Amino acid sequence: MPESANDILIFGAGFGTRMAPLTETTPKPLIEVAGAPLIDHAIGLARDLALNIHVNAHYLADQMVAHLPPTITTHVEYPDILDTGGGLKSALPKMHGEAVVTLNSDAVWSGPNPLGILLDAWRDDMSALLLLVPVEQTVGYARKGNFILGQDGSLSRSPDGQVYTGAQIIRRDVVAAHPGRVFSLNAVWDRLLGEGKVAGVTYPGRWADVGTPSGIPLAEAMLNV
Repeated sequence: MPESANDILIFGAGFGTRMAPLTETTPKPLIEVAGAPLIDHAIGLARDLALNIHVNAHYLADQMVAHLPPTITTHVEYPDILDTGGGLKSALPKMHGEAVVTLNSDAVWSGPNPLGILLDAWRDDMSALLLLVPVEQTVGYARKGNFILGQDGSLSRSPDGQVYTGAQIIRRDVVAAHPGRVFSLNAVWDRLLGEGKVAGVTYPGRWADVGTPSGIPLAEAMLNV
């Protein structure tokens, strides 16, 4: 594991509107898949690699705080939700190292630990490294691709490419330098893409998008539950 990326932020602050009505009373990260909340699936991946775990929360944050153990650093976004970039930026002061891992909590995986794939591919001269999966290896995903991966590992945006899985490593300084308090990581990537500083790596297993109620049984079937 590179010493420059020892912290992970698992995103758990969203409203989960696509997961309604399940999220009317429960935050999406606490929706269960295969007998465990989504956030616990994500935490398990990070624990396997001994990463320092951070989780952000906003919607129904009291439930998230009650669920998470004290060994995990919880960042409650209040009063405003900060989006992915803003949420990461606000959490940076409690992190260390030159880079940080981020992971969306609304997915499950079948295959090797995706965070291990990222960490093995990371180089300290990278600004961002995104984990992708071919569309044919997705489950419950009905949208188009996001990025084309070049032979040299560089990325360019394209709906005909692979799907961004919600897992990445990104340098802390490029997030900290982005202006504003509320912004998407897409805005950071756009600048880095223009400078040719975003790389990608392909996940060899299968990835299930659990963004809607219909995605739950599909994900469980992928996990053979």
